Amino acid sequence: MAKIKKDYLVVKQNVLNEMRSTNMSLQELRLFSVYLSKINPQDLSTRVVRFALGDFLAIMELSQKNIAYFKDVAKNLIHKPIEMPTERGGFVMFNLFRVFKLDKDEFGDWYVEICADDEALPLLFDYRKNFFRYELWNALSLKSKNQLRMYEVLKQYERIGRRVIAIDELKGMLGVAKDEYPEYKIFRRDVLEVCRAALTDHTDISFTYEVGKRYGGRGGKIHSLAFTVTKNENFKDKLELDKFIDLSPYVAIDVIDPDEDDVALNPREERLLFLMDAFQCEYDMVKMAELYDLAMNALPSSIAYDDMALYNHFREKHNYVKRVASEGKIQKSEYGLLRKIIVHRT
Repeated sequence: MAKIKKDYLVVKQNVLNEMRSTNMSLQELRLFSVYLSKINPQDLSTRVVRFALGDFLAIMELSQKNIAYFKDVAKNLIHKPIEMPTERGGFVMFNLFRVFKLDKDEFGDWYVEICADDEALPLLFDYRKNFFRYELWNALSLKSKNQLRMYEVLKQYERIGRRVIAIDELKGMLGVAKDEYPEYKIFRRDVLEVCRAALTDHTDISFTYEVGKRYGGRGGKIHSLAFTVTKNENFKDKLELDKFIDLSPYVAIDVIDPDEDDVALNPREERLLFLMDAFQCEYDMVKMAELYDLAMNALPSSIAYDDMALYNHFREKHNYVKRVASEGKIQKSEYGLLRKIIVHRT
């Protein structure tokens, strides 16, 4: 298996960088960046990328280790559509990946292989212009999909040094729903300022921004922002992929054996995986299990033991917390509020 390099470069077409990423988690965006850093855009034969299983677990922040679990991971990954606008105002939607393979090599070591979908190939291979590149380490220290996407959106314009973006368009590229952060002051505080600090601390660019245009002229609602992008040499230490994996708590794995009796998930694990989707995989299995146990102990059986009813309950609470957060009304943490309200029926 190929040794991890320290100088992996992510090369990305501009049009692919304009994608809407509302349905992708930080871990999935990070995996896509790693995938791009491992392929050769001028060699279609590199479309299949192999990871040691421990590396894959670290990149995706996964901890489960049996076949049934990875089947769920695979289904989620290869049914992950992305959306890109067309020049004439329409859109195109397709899946990034079409094959997920989990197997042992000739030495008995487990590995994961992923292969790009045919529809994605023109955007991944054999292009000569309208692309940008960055060193992979820039993506690894960022802690949210907002931060990672903000980095890519602005890195594309580093050479120009300035980019004007409509706020609705920016939200789409960051993966923020249109109805999230309805007030600009909350969007500025919780997204723009958080991203600005993160990029300054952890990446090779910095940015400032100002109001670019308003609806109805001076004093109207803000329509767009003008970003100034500059080179940043004051970032913290580079977090290379090998170090990122070494620091991960997810790399120590047991040997998976599909012939063993315990490979199947128990009902509780199956429900936890199902419910993680309600929170868009925002929380790890430990926090998910805590919320699940609280709900099971407090909610009536008509909700607690009905999969879809419990899913809808969790999704409703998650949406409520996001809405309250966008209004700046959370005193401590979003997770703390979830723990408090997850047992409430209304």
